[in-house]
Amino acid sequence: MAELMQFLMSGVTVGAVYALVALGFTLIYNASDVVNFAQGEFVMMGGMITVFAHLAGLPLPLAALLAIAATALGGALLHRLAIDPARGAPVVSLIIITIGASIFARGLAQIVFDKQLHRFPASSGDDPIHLLGATILPQSLWVLAGAGIVFVALRLFFTRTLTGRAVLATANNRLAAALVGIDAARITTLSFCISAAIGALAGVLVTPITGTSFDVGIPLALKGFAAAMLGGMGSPAGALVGGLLLGLIEALTAGYLSSVYKDAAAFVTIFVVLFAMPKGLFGSKLVERV
Repeated sequence: MAELMQFLMSGVTVGAVYALVALGFTLIYNASDVVNFAQGEFVMMGGMITVFAHLAGLPLPLAALLAIAATALGGALLHRLAIDPARGAPVVSLIIITIGASIFARGLAQIVFDKQLHRFPASSGDDPIHLLGATILPQSLWVLAGAGIVFVALRLFFTRTLTGRAVLATANNRLAAALVGIDAARITTLSFCISAAIGALAGVLVTPITGTSFDVGIPLALKGFAAAMLGGMGSPAGALVGGLLLGLIEALTAGYLSSVYKDAAAFVTIFVVLFAMPKGLFGSKLVERV
């Protein structure tokens, strides 16, 4: 029983990170129908900027805030300089642009920072917490809390605010949104900004546990995209559930079979779910009138 609880705790912690990345995918997809494969680099930037700002002498909370703000600015620049000029291009072209942005950010990180693995002190110390026979680090609770807070905030943003509804309106019909006075370009830039900030927050929260380096963004982007697809692309609830499920599948596979198979097991599960439910677990069904 204790062994199972340990695997579940580990899976939920990793799944919360995947959920944060998936929530970033969801926000941008809802605003622009773009799948942003640079989302993993936002996580890397959040961790790396925090590490080096802290090494430069800033207190850790200020370093984290600086990292989130700088990454949010990077998200806005990505939209303004790369995505918005290509508006109207095929979806595949926009995806390639985000992949190119990911490669650029990774190369820039090697030049500005370095190629080493870094971490900084945990927010609440490193003394483990014992729960139902399992051991969990206090930082894991921060990761879980961060995922929950971001999910609730996005849910309220989309359903209770005019700006959130403007994001959904822009994604549904950009021209109609413009006709009723919505500045579609500004709304989409804001979405990229918030999505980048969410990614940076994930980097800040997980770095004390896993560490960070210039190349951590690729696997996180793939897993975050898989989680978003599993839950249903465009659904905040689906992103949260998909991320947690993906983390649990990986942890249980690694624990009871082998860590060699954890990635394969997770993606096989996703293929099975998408084969049965192409829109994912929480994806909305499209209704077409003819």
